[in-house]
Amino acid sequence: MFDAFAKVVSQADSRGDYLSSSQIDALSAMVADGNKRMDTVNRITSNASAIVANAARSLFAEQPALIAPGGNAYTSRRMAACLRDMEIILRYITYAIFAGDSSVLDDRCLNGLRETYLALGTPGASVAVGVGKMKEAALAIAGDTNGITRGDCSALMAEVASYFDKAAAAVG
Repeated sequence: MFDAFAKVVSQADSRGDYLSSSQIDALSAMVADGNKRMDTVNRITSNASAIVANAARSLFAEQPALIAPGGNAYTSRRMAACLRDMEIILRYITYAIFAGDSSVLDDRCLNGLRETYLALGTPGASVAVGVGKMKEAALAIAGDTNGITRGDCSALMAEVASYFDKAAAAVG
């Protein structure tokens, strides 16, 4: 955030001008968007355990072979690894939401994840379904208008959805 402010001030200073009303409006919009982002990240983070647990529960109900003997999530150790991976993906998605940029998600989470799952014999399509279930839950929580200032968050919710879609595509 400070970079955007510093850039606008530096540009105005180099011209010897005051900040224009359009520059002030643009910075104000950025602050407002920043507050929406923080609220969205806070809501998802505050409900992360439930988002992951409910997504896993739904995934395993739809694909019971995953938790049957011989399945990829069979045994408590494998189940814990599955839940851990879902939580890590969700955590990096919240970083991307906060930054408004998927590079941290790409570089530190998704890069090489499909290959890792292939090497481990983990069904990427099932992981993608789990990410989709987290997406549904996160959007429902983040998009809930109760207890927040009303406003148009459609662009932010579309952006949030895109990060989940990117994660699902990366593993699927």
